[in-house]
Amino acid sequence: MDSATVLALAREQGLRCYALSLDYGQRHLAELDAARRVAAALGAAGHEIVRLDLGRFGGSALTDRAIAVPTSGIRQGIPCTYVPARNTVMLSLALSWAETLGARHLFYGANAVDYSGYPDCRPDYVAAFERMANLATKSAIEGQTIRLHAPIIALSKADIIRTGLRLGVDYAMTVSCYQADAQGRACGRCDACRIRAQGFADAGVPDTTRYRRSVEP
Repeated sequence: MDSATVLALAREQGLRCYALSLDYGQRHLAELDAARRVAAALGAAGHEIVRLDLGRFGGSALTDRAIAVPTSGIRQGIPCTYVPARNTVMLSLALSWAETLGARHLFYGANAVDYSGYPDCRPDYVAAFERMANLATKSAIEGQTIRLHAPIIALSKADIIRTGLRLGVDYAMTVSCYQADAQGRACGRCDACRIRAQGFADAGVPDTTRYRRSVEP
């Protein structure tokens, strides 16, 4: 949901966009099929899926099947669905690809809901990564400043949904669930499903998510 909205926002600015996804050993591999659909539908000039198995290290309910995905409601603190350093790894790969493309802008789907729990979705993290990118790359040293954009970081889920709908994003194509099945159908009970469902409710628009069960989450 978040990445699709950010891609649409970048396209609205007239930018030629390249989408990057990471197959990192996550339970919800259906999100990669969704990423292919979204990239094609929103006109990405290219889409790469990089295989890098963070599941070898474990430490997260998303990569270690011995750790259950929480379904009892959202709690304070950093949840067990946090994947150690995942976003730093993903942004580093994006930075590497951007430099080979001669691109100056990186777009990142961190948002206000996420940074309440995940340390790598906070505004100070985004600012710190941008500083690092401009210290660590040949292109930046030679004068091509790199910008890391997080355009939805201050938006609620409802505002993200409203923004995406304005830009023509079909959220039925997207997958948020931490334990979606092979068809991309959501469980309706994990934190990601709860946040997503509440966003649709707060936005006052129909929830187009495909659930495995007929009951609402």
